[in-house]
Amino acid sequence: MLTEFIDKTHTMPPRTGRLQFLSFLATCVFALTMCPTRAGAQIVGDMEATIPFQFHAGNAKLPPGKYVIHVFDDSDLTIMEISSADGSTSALFEVRAAQSSSSPAKSELVFNKYGDHYFLAQLFDEGNPSGSTAVESRYEKKISRATAETQQHVPAHHKGRAGS
Repeated sequence: MLTEFIDKTHTMPPRTGRLQFLSFLATCVFALTMCPTRAGAQIVGDMEATIPFQFHAGNAKLPPGKYVIHVFDDSDLTIMEISSADGSTSALFEVRAAQSSSSPAKSELVFNKYGDHYFLAQLFDEGNPSGSTAVESRYEKKISRATAETQQHVPAHHKGRAGS
């Protein structure tokens, strides 16, 4: 039976091989368009926020103050940068796509709070349920095991737009 199958495949006209290849190629293209791509930050442009407490972003500890947050250039939308408005302090942090159950009324930063430690956790644009989640640092994971979590929301706005 195997010999008959091999004989039949060798006697097929050459066009059949080309048709099989084209079918395979079309299937691959279709499959690639159906697979989700790696999603990163959903925040577009620079966001500004005044953060009234000391906090952690990535592996950095930052003082209270006015900050600008944006997607880091050439990062494939997976790294964001937060820097003080005067440029004296900055930190990079890794992000993943996040989804809120509802569209926020205002742009905001969400911080996880463990005792008196704040960690930047999520960023959302006004009216868009898609946002970004900061990847937890080792320090946040350590603190979270020892302390109960609450959240603190801080309003933000896009740089150049009037804040509410």
